[in-house]
Amino acid sequence: MPYAEVNGQRIWFEDSGGAGPAVLFSHGFLMDADMFAPQVEALAGEFRCIAWDERAFGRTEHDGKPFTYWDSAADALGLLDHLGVTSAVLAGMSQGGFLSLRAALHAPERVRALVLIDTQAGVEDPQAIPGYQAMVADWEANGPKNVGSIVANLIIGDPDASRPWLEKWDDFPGTRLRVAFDCLAGRDDLAARLGEITCPALVIHGTADEAITMAAAESLCEGLADCRGLVRVDGASHASNLTHPEIVNPAIREFLLALG
Repeated sequence: MPYAEVNGQRIWFEDSGGAGPAVLFSHGFLMDADMFAPQVEALAGEFRCIAWDERAFGRTEHDGKPFTYWDSAADALGLLDHLGVTSAVLAGMSQGGFLSLRAALHAPERVRALVLIDTQAGVEDPQAIPGYQAMVADWEANGPKNVGSIVANLIIGDPDASRPWLEKWDDFPGTRLRVAFDCLAGRDDLAARLGEITCPALVIHGTADEAITMAAAESLCEGLADCRGLVRVDGASHASNLTHPEIVNPAIREFLLALG
């Protein structure tokens, strides 16, 4: 299995290889690298596609310690170091976007461009946090049997596309979820710093995303110094790249090719 020892973590990743420009795909909360299978399949012939499991998720061996998205950003850059990649396009969905923005602020010379999918620069809606906390507590006590379908509907929306993720979550421990949620709920607000990010960026967002509003996506694109478009994915929920690849894949490919 492909693992990299990075920042005290044993990080799982997949690398399509090849001579094309590198694209690092970073997944959303409760997801893993597999959510980018439609993008990797579509793009790997032209681009070097790297997908990884972030701290506390998937096959990465989390150490159980608290972390922030700045730590996850350092993990992303460390993985690129491990692979000998000096700069890459960072493509992140939701929390993958959170860490990608932080990587662009921390090491702008390493980030060639950003693809930001159903994500934002701001913090979690304070009114939503108590409901999320209640679901985390239920998951800790009972596993996902009570709240898994609610979470799947929020993230994915499509019952057929949700089924394999519900099966994965049966083995996802509540202790990991608690540490990951504390990171999510406690993240800092980057809205005032977006203008510092000068690399080209593409924002992609589902019109039916209830986890992060379209208004947040519009603010993200407006705040970035070189946002080259906001792609509205009609009818898509939070994981628009997973459920609507027929719209998302061509948009990403066109953006990547335009970089030269």
